[in-house]
Amino acid sequence: MDMANRFFSRISICLAISTAAAALAEAPDSAFMALLRVLRDRGSISSQEYDALRKAAEADAVARAGAPLPVPAAAPGAPAAAIAGSPAAPTPSAAIAPPSATEPKSTASADTHKSTAKPVPKWYDRLSFRGYVQLRYHSIIDQPPGTDLYVPNDRSVGTTESFLLRRARLILSGDLSEHVSIYLQPDFNASPSDAQYSVQLRDVYADVAFDHDKEYRVRLGQSKVPYGFSNMQSSQNRAPLERPDALNSAVEGERDIGAFFYWAPAEVRERYRHLVSSGLKGSGDYGVAGIGVYSGQGLNRSDRNGDVHVVGRLNYPWELPGKQVLETGIQAYTGRFVVDTESIPDPANPKLSLKPTARADGLADERVGVSAILYPQPFGFEAEWNWGRGAQLSADRRSIDAEFLHGGYAQLNYRQESPVGVWFPFVRWQYYDGGRKFAKNAPRDLVNEMDLGLEFSPWKEIEITVSYTHTLHRTNTRTAPYGDAAGADRLGLQVQWNF
Repeated sequence: MDMANRFFSRISICLAISTAAAALAEAPDSAFMALLRVLRDRGSISSQEYDALRKAAEADAVARAGAPLPVPAAAPGAPAAAIAGSPAAPTPSAAIAPPSATEPKSTASADTHKSTAKPVPKWYDRLSFRGYVQLRYHSIIDQPPGTDLYVPNDRSVGTTESFLLRRARLILSGDLSEHVSIYLQPDFNASPSDAQYSVQLRDVYADVAFDHDKEYRVRLGQSKVPYGFSNMQSSQNRAPLERPDALNSAVEGERDIGAFFYWAPAEVRERYRHLVSSGLKGSGDYGVAGIGVYSGQGLNRSDRNGDVHVVGRLNYPWELPGKQVLETGIQAYTGRFVVDTESIPDPANPKLSLKPTARADGLADERVGVSAILYPQPFGFEAEWNWGRGAQLSADRRSIDAEFLHGGYAQLNYRQESPVGVWFPFVRWQYYDGGRKFAKNAPRDLVNEMDLGLEFSPWKEIEITVSYTHTLHRTNTRTAPYGDAAGADRLGLQVQWNF
């Protein structure tokens, strides 16, 4: 029935056009041609039918003016009567009929080119959605009496915890134009403190490129601060459940508000992309050289002293024989950090409380770090270490000053593809000794841990990680008196699905 309706609708349109042709033949390039173009653009007639009707109208106009009609060329195999001297001029209805398959194709008119050209995509057609979710479970196997085990970046660790949706990220990204790209990433179950789940903004920035290959670009907004390989590496790609404290304590949450300039040759940018897309757990494209300024107070926090932090990073992925890649980097930052303070028990008299003093305009906050990553093909190695000065609570808890800090990690890993999936075993040792500036009162944090884990991915959409951690030493930086947990063991399980 629909096909019949379309057929009779087409016949009616053709009859109407034929009637209009008779009335408007004297001006084929004005009202009648405008009508034909409207019908063609709306899809009521095809471009082929449009060309045929236009030629028929022109022929009628010539005939009415008394001029001889042009002699049509005979199609291959046509009878002689169809050549010169044919008494009948072509009519609009005859022109509508589709041409024979043996007829040569005519050159398309400018109008035809216009109608068949691909439409220019809108900016929203260039955007894409993706994301991932991490479901986590931790069990403390052994914890000697004393201070509770506290891991700042993993709320699933605790005697009263069980399952936790560690991350639920949705990423909107794409190119608005040749020179401007955007990236937006909220976390749908972040916990800014020890409260319940909440939505938290992670990334919102624009990349403004100065050239076609985007080798030179500026990133504006809230994004990762280019300091350290492990901080740059997405949690979607990382094998251990959390980042090492020594590097992450520089920028907890890895992000801040600022402006960063990145440069990398096109071939190096492609190498960065390959290290991620091939499953080798790269850190992404943060340039060969990067320099920027940022607030310095951390993720989703406003500045408090008007003094920006300055950061610089040099990084390069070297291609070695056997398709192996060694990535080396050096990074540094400097600024002043304003510490949050609160009253705590006086160590001299626990019945009394005191509030540590700290400079209102912030304390010296500066570090330098080095990185070396040999990508797992099949064996791999990661190592980072950093040194510097940062806010730290004094031993008598009465003041907060800038003190020396240092720490890092070393990790061995192995990647093996098999018929049932991809296996990624790893072992990591991490160490840190310095103030935790993002905690209230910036207490001294001493971390010494070993992780042994296995990540298995049966399909690219699913990753399953089992991790065993032995804590030689870890400071509870949540509440005073900031005691130390030692000799604890825990087992972590995580399932991640990517979409």
